[in-house]
Amino acid sequence: MKGTIAVTYLMLLLPLCSAAQHITFSETQREDNRDINFNIVGKLNNNVIVFKNARYKYAVSVYNAEDMVLKEKVDLDFIPEKAFNVDYITFADNFYFIYQYQRKGVVYCMGAKMDGNGHIIDKPLELDTTHVGAFGDNKIYSTINSDDKKRIMIFKIQKRNDQFNFATMLFDNNLQLIHKSRLLTDYDDQKDVYSDFMLDNEGNFVFSKGVKSNHRSNLSSLYLVTKAPLLDTFSFKKINLGEQFIDEIKIKVDNVNKRYLLNSFYYTERRGNIDGIFCTVWDARADSAYTSIFTKLGDSLKDIAKVKGNLKVALNNFFIKNILLKKDGSCLIAAEDYSSQSSGNNGWNRWDYLYGSPFLNPYDYYYYSPSFGGYYRPYNRFSNMQTTRYYYDNILLLDVSKNGEVRWAKVINKEQYADDTDNYLSFSTFITESEIHFLFNLIEKRDKLLTDNTISSNGTIKRNPTLRSIERGYEFMPKLSKQVGAHTIVVPCTFRNQICFAKIDF
Repeated sequence: MKGTIAVTYLMLLLPLCSAAQHITFSETQREDNRDINFNIVGKLNNNVIVFKNARYKYAVSVYNAEDMVLKEKVDLDFIPEKAFNVDYITFADNFYFIYQYQRKGVVYCMGAKMDGNGHIIDKPLELDTTHVGAFGDNKIYSTINSDDKKRIMIFKIQKRNDQFNFATMLFDNNLQLIHKSRLLTDYDDQKDVYSDFMLDNEGNFVFSKGVKSNHRSNLSSLYLVTKAPLLDTFSFKKINLGEQFIDEIKIKVDNVNKRYLLNSFYYTERRGNIDGIFCTVWDARADSAYTSIFTKLGDSLKDIAKVKGNLKVALNNFFIKNILLKKDGSCLIAAEDYSSQSSGNNGWNRWDYLYGSPFLNPYDYYYYSPSFGGYYRPYNRFSNMQTTRYYYDNILLLDVSKNGEVRWAKVINKEQYADDTDNYLSFSTFITESEIHFLFNLIEKRDKLLTDNTISSNGTIKRNPTLRSIERGYEFMPKLSKQVGAHTIVVPCTFRNQICFAKIDF
C-alpha cells in the first residue's frame, strides 16, 4: 500500500475550554422528553428548525439561530395522525416535507412546502397513491435528492413473486413532475443485495446490485445499476471482482467530476476475514469503469486499528460510515469499529448484521433512508428482559486518490459502549475550509465529554481541547448532529431526561 500509516492516540482529557468554540443551549420543553422522535431540518431565515414527532403529534420548533431561544412551536395539523416516513428537503429560504399515510387500504404520498419560519405555504400536494389493501406493507415510498437539489426523486419498491416492481417519480425543485417510470427487475431475496440509492445532478438514478452464491456468503458479483431521467429501463453494468469477495457497498456521487465511487471492504476467502478496501471509480460520461483497485491493508495498520483480538480479525467489525469527496476527485473514507452483544444470543456476527439481523436491517427495500444509522432511538418505557450492549470503537480513515489508490491511512482511537441505547455513541463530521472535524463522546468519571479531532488535507490529525460548557448535566448525541453553517453545528443533547439542542460555533 502506498503512502504512510499513522495513528493519533487520544491524550488525557484536559479540563480546558477552547476560546475558539462557543456552545449555546436551547431551553428544555416539558413535552420534549426522551420518547419523542426528532430531526434537525436545518438553518433557514436565521432560524434553526427542528421537526418533532411526539406520539404522532407533529410539529416544528423554530429557534433563533443566534441564541437558540424558542421563537415558535408550529403544529403540523395537515399531517394526519400515524403518518410515517416523514422526509424533508431544505433550500435557502424554504423546505419541503414529503410524508405518507394510509387510509382505507390506500397509501398517499404527499408534499408540503414550508417557509423559513416553519409555516406551510400552500396546500399539500398529492404526489402519488398506491393500493396496498388492509394488511399490505405500507412503508413503500422513499425520497432522495441531487446534491444541487434541482432534482428530487420519490420511488417505491414492491416485491411481487421473484421480482421487484420499481416506480420512480422525478421532480424538479418545485415538485413539478418531470417523468414517471415503472420497471421490473428479478430479485432473489436469498442472494441479491442492493446498496444505497442515489440521484445525481442530471437526474440519473444510481445504485448497485450485489449477488451472493448463497444467503450466508459474501458478494461474489457486483453490478452498477443506473436509470437515465427520461428512460424507462435499467442499465446493468458488471464490475469485475476477480476472485475476491465484498460485502456492503457504499456509493458516492461525484457531481463535479461526473463519476460514481463504489467502496467496500473485501475478502480473499468466502466468509473469511477482511483483507482490505475495494474502490471502483465509474466514469459517468463514458459509462465505463475508470479504475477498480483492491488495496490490502497490512498488519501494521491492523495492529493499530484493533481494540482487541488477533490481527486476522482486526478489521472484521469495521463499517464504512462516510465518504467525503474532494474537488480533485479523491476522497476520504471514514469507517468505524461497531458491534453489539445481546443477552441470550450467540454473540455478534457481521453477516447476521448485514444480511440477517432481526433488529436492524440496512437492506429494508420497502423503505430506504439515506440517513440509515443516524437516527434517534426513543427510550422504551416498558421492561425488557433482554439487554443489548453497543460498542463503537476506533475510526479508520483512508485517503483514496482519484485513481482509487489508498495514499495513507490513519486511526483515531476511541472506546465507547452503552446498554440499550447508542444515542450518545459513534461520531459526526463537519467540514470547514481547511480540515474535517470528528466529534464524539468520551467518558470521564461517568461524564460524557464531547471531544473534537480534526484532520487536514495532508493527513495531519490534531486533538483539540474537550468541548465544555459552564452548565453541567448536558449529554451530547453527536451522531445526530447537523452542520448548519460554515463553522456551526447543531447537536441534540439531553438535560435531566429532556431533549434540547446545542449550537456550537467553531
